[in-house]
Amino acid sequence: MPTAPAGRYGCSRACRCWDWPGSSRGDTGLRFATRAAKGYNSLVTARAKVAVLRTRPETVLDDYRRLLRLAEADRFLKPGVTTILKDNISWHFPAPAANTTPWQLEGTVLGLKDLGYNDLSVVQNKTVVIDTHKGEDLNGYVPIFKHYELPVLYNFKPEDMTWLPYEPKAEMLALDHIYPEGIRLPDYFLGKNIVHLPTVKCHIYTTTTGAMKNAFGGLLATHRHYTHSWIHETLVDLLSIQKEIHPGVFAVMDGTTAGNGPGPRTMDPQVKNVILASGDQVAIDAVAARMMGFDPLSIGYIRLGHEKGLGVGDVREIEVVGDDISGENWHFAVGRSFHKFLGWMSWYGPTKFLQKLLFRTWLVNIPIFVSEANHDYLHWPLKDSKIYRKWRAETPWGRLFAQYQRHGTMAGRPVEP
Repeated sequence: MPTAPAGRYGCSRACRCWDWPGSSRGDTGLRFATRAAKGYNSLVTARAKVAVLRTRPETVLDDYRRLLRLAEADRFLKPGVTTILKDNISWHFPAPAANTTPWQLEGTVLGLKDLGYNDLSVVQNKTVVIDTHKGEDLNGYVPIFKHYELPVLYNFKPEDMTWLPYEPKAEMLALDHIYPEGIRLPDYFLGKNIVHLPTVKCHIYTTTTGAMKNAFGGLLATHRHYTHSWIHETLVDLLSIQKEIHPGVFAVMDGTTAGNGPGPRTMDPQVKNVILASGDQVAIDAVAARMMGFDPLSIGYIRLGHEKGLGVGDVREIEVVGDDISGENWHFAVGRSFHKFLGWMSWYGPTKFLQKLLFRTWLVNIPIFVSEANHDYLHWPLKDSKIYRKWRAETPWGRLFAQYQRHGTMAGRPVEP
């Protein structure tokens, strides 16, 4: 796979790809992506396609339905099989931009049903610091699950699925070394489509987080924190595995409120009014990263995914359909936080040699306690709950969230001003 030319995003004058502010122009012209994998989940045209729409609360459900058609979801998802919806709960509290939005979930369900995908299910995961059931409730998912009769399964409940040994066909960059005893996957995922529902936000370990990172919770068990020192390689390995086990992979991303700062939880939410969708997991993350103001090919997991031919991370090779976003640059930055500093010390800094002692023995309870105390008992009551209440009262999306809390679903209801 060719890499970016000298100069940030060089293009010839004849090229019709994005003309981002600050991009340079060279004489390289447009180049085309290739694929190694076969099947629905690798179906591409000469240029990767990402659909992006500007939206507002009054039209957002219809806009999501149109978004899936623009992104040609039915070209990437196999008909006649179950389609898993994998939402994103980064924090059980309803922190703006941290979690799948209820209109993203409901709009995606409606859009998939429009295209004939009626056999839908939801799979949830847990982390050592996130209460999954609390997150479903506080973020407004449960009434949507019930209204659309969506079965909800939990990858940590033995009655829902079993973790089986799996030997990837693709060469692994990291997972086989991190788990020398073998990689295990939930049996329920095999042979089913998957649709990821991330949000546009920054992340302290990966700079940005989106479609590729959303597979992390579903496909890795509770010991997935072992991977943090090799997080970029891990996300690429997981995308390789997804292409083997899922007949179709798709992503629908919400940027109605985007997260700036040390995400995925403690962020500065900014209203951006955009939604994205694509069958190319690398490309949609590259688009989101570039809108946030980052160079996508400077982000490890996007660059590695591009180089391995798993998707397109070079924005010159991506066709954006829908609304014009060529002027978007939000100037986001990950910034600093106490949690980011501790994470850096644990996984990348001078004390990383202690990680086996800290994270693979009973001592793991210490960082778990510190993280929970920092987020749930300091950040939320002292700062982030106030940010949430202000967002809920003063922004159009916060007011829509409040209506979801009152009504459960919004399809067919008028949106209150």
